[in-house]
Amino acid sequence: MSPDLELVHTRQDESFRAWVHDYPHSVAKWHFHPEYEVHVIRASTGKFFVGDFIGAFEPGNLVLTGPNLPHNWISDEGADADVPSRDLVLQFSREAVERMVAAFAELSPVLALLDQASRGLQFPDALGLSITPFMHDLSSAHGARRVALLMNVLEQLVGCADRRLLAGPSYDVNAQRYMSSTINQVLSYIQQNLSGNLRETDVAALSGMSVSSFTRFFKRHTGCTFVQYQNRLRLNEACELLMCTDLSVTDVCYRVGFNNVSNFNRQFLAQKDMPPSRFRALHRLNEVSRPEHRVAA
Repeated sequence: MSPDLELVHTRQDESFRAWVHDYPHSVAKWHFHPEYEVHVIRASTGKFFVGDFIGAFEPGNLVLTGPNLPHNWISDEGADADVPSRDLVLQFSREAVERMVAAFAELSPVLALLDQASRGLQFPDALGLSITPFMHDLSSAHGARRVALLMNVLEQLVGCADRRLLAGPSYDVNAQRYMSSTINQVLSYIQQNLSGNLRETDVAALSGMSVSSFTRFFKRHTGCTFVQYQNRLRLNEACELLMCTDLSVTDVCYRVGFNNVSNFNRQFLAQKDMPPSRFRALHRLNEVSRPEHRVAA
């Protein structure tokens, strides 16, 4: 079975992504991405898959995967069970780490660790349990605190000599063979044309399917409809523009591919539980209230 491509969204004002997700989740499947990933399991037991490796996991399971290495964690609870906040995830590019090392030579051992991660690395569960609080805090941290937590996690990974390679030496990590699959071509096409007038009928035709067949195919791979997936990506980009630019809400709406401000506001409210203007205002209030932005009297 060919793994699905995950499009990892890192904001313009951030150098890495840290987040928490439940199980089941749309990314909790056999998938890959160009970014490195530190993955910690907080709850449940089950099987995990990295390349051609299959192993058992429990809370504390800690794995570092390299670029384009397929991976997945399947809990024993069953398809109908929910495991809240099961996964703690840290994702970053090689380029981001190289920029850090260029600024701080003391971080050079991190590059050596990444060189070993092409086949996946598993660390002791005890280490996973010890860094769980840091990974959890990292998912909601801001500013200098966020960077300090990242350095803490990386330091503990580098300092742990008890780690094992997962995928076998003959396992072929080649993204091009995955990208030839229809779903990955579709996801790449959506990403590249997100700001344009994307219609499901056109993408279905490009995929050589009828609209009804494409609809079933797309939901099976992504867990959502074509429109829901497209809106989710557009709203992610809209949030970034609202936080990082002074563009008006109307300009943001059209910049990310919506052609109707009322629909944009409605979709934004449904996903974020607030209108775009309030999202921006709260973000700016949060920026001002951070300790690093306060000036002593």
